Amino acid sequence: MYDVYGLGNALVDMEFAIEDEFLNRHDIPKGHMTLVDEAKIDALVSDLDGHAPQKMSGGSAANTLIAAQAFGARTFYSCKVAEDSTGEHFLGDLADAGVVVNDNAGAGQGKSGHCLVLITPDAERSMNTFLGVSSHLSTGEVDEAALARSSYFYVEGYLSSSEQALQAAITARQIAEDNRVKTAVSLSDPSMVEFFRDNLTQILGNGVDHLFCNEEEALTWAGTESLETAIRELRDIARHINITLGAKGSLVVDATSQTLVPGNPVKAVDTNGAGDIYAGGCLYGWVTGMSPEQAAGLGNHAAAELVKHFGARLRQLDHYQDTLKGFLAS
Repeated sequence: MYDVYGLGNALVDMEFAIEDEFLNRHDIPKGHMTLVDEAKIDALVSDLDGHAPQKMSGGSAANTLIAAQAFGARTFYSCKVAEDSTGEHFLGDLADAGVVVNDNAGAGQGKSGHCLVLITPDAERSMNTFLGVSSHLSTGEVDEAALARSSYFYVEGYLSSSEQALQAAITARQIAEDNRVKTAVSLSDPSMVEFFRDNLTQILGNGVDHLFCNEEEALTWAGTESLETAIRELRDIARHINITLGAKGSLVVDATSQTLVPGNPVKAVDTNGAGDIYAGGCLYGWVTGMSPEQAAGLGNHAAAELVKHFGARLRQLDHYQDTLKGFLAS
């Protein structure tokens, strides 16, 4: 029924263009995601008074599912939002994109999650995330029937930060394994590897079919400065690995080989969401029969298109098809 079933946080992104001084003043780790409470995120927004934000539904896995759907895959997303305007905005965005969601996605009590994305002049993104009711994502939001009838299960590593969400991810991965659905996991952020490694290990179980990470996450996982050493360790937890390297492209790794798929050098203004759209391109490529290298090429091409503009997603759905056509014609 579905090509990709996703599980992840439901967030509405608010992007602000700022200077490094703002990060320093608020002691915000550059290039990482930091979990904050509602009071903290409200204080940061207050200090940004006068800055005009870009607003768009997000969450790492949601961005990936929207990309895969827009390229042409059939997708289902399990998530949790509250009955508020933020939640309505998020679910409306997914519906407009054609992504099917769980029936009880909007039944949460409290406030929907949102993420403050701070973009510095070097195009680096630093995120402050208030999860809201998404921190209570649970097995109750997992649609076993939809998952069992999917080709791929995709889960974001951010779920390792919440005990309830962690159990949902573990349960969903077990359902996928029981029904021979291939599992793909994203490590998501170096902070998840550093602070929630044990929980990530539980999500990975005895090993998964596919793993997505960037170079920093790979090195952090292995506790090394050598990418070759990191690759040896990552091979123990996944049969296929995609490691993004920024403008240099990405590495496609399996048990016996690794291939560098060159990137598309562009002038980047915002790297937020680049890894998400890369994963969406790969997933679409796999379900349509592309080789691992071709799928990674589409992911590289899509990420290059994304970082030329502000925002974690391409602004219009038809831009994904334009990107796909541009890749196929190259």
